[in-house]
Amino acid sequence: MCGIVGYVGADQALPLLVEGMERLEYRGYDSAGVAIIENGKIATARKAGRLDALIDEVERRDLPGTIGIGHTRWATHGGPTDENAHPHVDCSGTIALVHNGIIENHDVLRARLSREGHRFASATDTEVAAHLIESIIHERSCSLREAVLEAVDVLEGAFALVCISSDEPDRIVVARQEPPIIVGAADGIGLVASDIPALLKHTRDVIPLDNRQVAEVLRGAVTVFDFEGNEVEPPVVHVEWDMEAAEKGGYEDFMLKEIFEQPEVVRNTLRGRVDLGGRVRLDEVHWDDETLQGITKVVVVACGTSFHAGMAAKHSIEHYTRIPVELDLASEFRYRDPVLDETCLVIGIAQSGETADTLAAIRYAKEMGASVVAITNVVGSSITRDADAVLFTHAGPEIGVAATKTFLAQLVALNLFALYLGQQRLSMEPQKVAETLAAMEALPDQVEEVLLLEDEVRRAAKRYADARDFIFIGRGVGTAVALEGALKLKEISYIHAEGYPAGELKHGAIALLEPGVPVVAVMTGAKLYDKMLANVEEVRARGAEVILVAPRGDERARALADQLLEVPSTKPLLSPILDTIPLQLLAYFITKEKGLPPDKPRNLAKSVTVE
Repeated sequence: MCGIVGYVGADQALPLLVEGMERLEYRGYDSAGVAIIENGKIATARKAGRLDALIDEVERRDLPGTIGIGHTRWATHGGPTDENAHPHVDCSGTIALVHNGIIENHDVLRARLSREGHRFASATDTEVAAHLIESIIHERSCSLREAVLEAVDVLEGAFALVCISSDEPDRIVVARQEPPIIVGAADGIGLVASDIPALLKHTRDVIPLDNRQVAEVLRGAVTVFDFEGNEVEPPVVHVEWDMEAAEKGGYEDFMLKEIFEQPEVVRNTLRGRVDLGGRVRLDEVHWDDETLQGITKVVVVACGTSFHAGMAAKHSIEHYTRIPVELDLASEFRYRDPVLDETCLVIGIAQSGETADTLAAIRYAKEMGASVVAITNVVGSSITRDADAVLFTHAGPEIGVAATKTFLAQLVALNLFALYLGQQRLSMEPQKVAETLAAMEALPDQVEEVLLLEDEVRRAAKRYADARDFIFIGRGVGTAVALEGALKLKEISYIHAEGYPAGELKHGAIALLEPGVPVVAVMTGAKLYDKMLANVEEVRARGAEVILVAPRGDERARALADQLLEVPSTKPLLSPILDTIPLQLLAYFITKEKGLPPDKPRNLAKSVTVE
């Protein structure tokens, strides 16, 4: 989810690049850099940290030139350092390149190019692409565009590449495979960006490249080719949004934008972690099999939304590995005198990586001799330094205070980790691992299907926006979904909402029910299906109105629902990834009906850095 900007024209490139990068900094902010061509040479400036650090750097340097590329980074391969910041250059300093995505075969290409004599200066997958293009040009004596067209046939994974060459200082060459990239041209200028805000000041007519397309951007002109080298006629999109709306991708609020980014978030968190043999590959986890075999207990510590992800993960880990799992609120963990030793594995989950209670919990666990793995979205955050291993969620920056896409990314990452433990400990048959991974790889498309419920959820929100109380119920992993749905609603709409295991209703909470109270019921899995139906009958008998989240085509659920939200079927332990989305939308649209700001709920902060 990095920010990319490119400019070629008559004006000085640096101010225009910095301005565009400022508009895209929300897409990545752990390092930034620029590369500019002047007098047949490429000059670069790269700094770790937020964009301000780069701006301070370039203010002290003379970087003239009328063509250049810029990048704000959300680190994946290699930490947020000056050396790992983009742009990257080849051995000769002739080619500069920025990249968004993950090149899955970077390690194989790095080894091959190293044998050819190429020297690498970073730990990134991106630098491999620069040296690969250099190698092709050297061998073929071809143009930059021709070299990029050959390189994209070699690269595996997801990539948006933007390249310049001091040998061709009048053009920018762009390639897209999955991550979005947009090009445009106006009077005497050519433009490139990973999102519309960086272009909008200069033109409202843009060309979003399709997958498997390459563009050559010159002053006032853009030519587009497919990966086979055939020229194509791309559609031009006229942008009507104002600048604020453009930063939100045309969505009214960041929260809604982030909910609709979730198909790509799930793809990104899966990408590069499933091999062709149907096995989990977690390059970030370096424990040997003997260590993994020695684990006798797993403890999950987290707060808020991350705690709900851990609640779902408890079911997956125990099912896949047969290791007992304890689940603790991080704020309570240290104070109950937990029993830990070197055979225990502690999983700390924190979206920001800076949650004070979770940091304190994992530090305490390490003092007790336990091994610690962190699940986080932020490279270079405190939790990554304290943990023994880190599994990153590739959700990209999340601007809305209420977590949405980061929660889904956590669910995906935790299921991958649970499968990995089962796979390495041989507690799960290889066929079962492969079947579950196949179901996971279907999830991005299924998430897109769930998002088609937008209008139905909007109607439900209008119907129930004036309710004073909500109750959410579920069983098994559905309990985690119920708790998360209740949390989302109370966070942003300020409606009193409670999540319960459905079987606990009759132990007290059912006293809260009266005619008109909305009850949201999450129907999960055949094993608990009949019991959930019985719970729904119980609440209906007390006059409650029922919103059901159920598998598509479920006629028994339809007969009991005042409002039915149907989702695609998947494996029960993966169902929270789909079942959560309608509840996110419900919270969002109820909040809008009440005229409240979903991105900035009162009294809340994105990262809780105090106990």
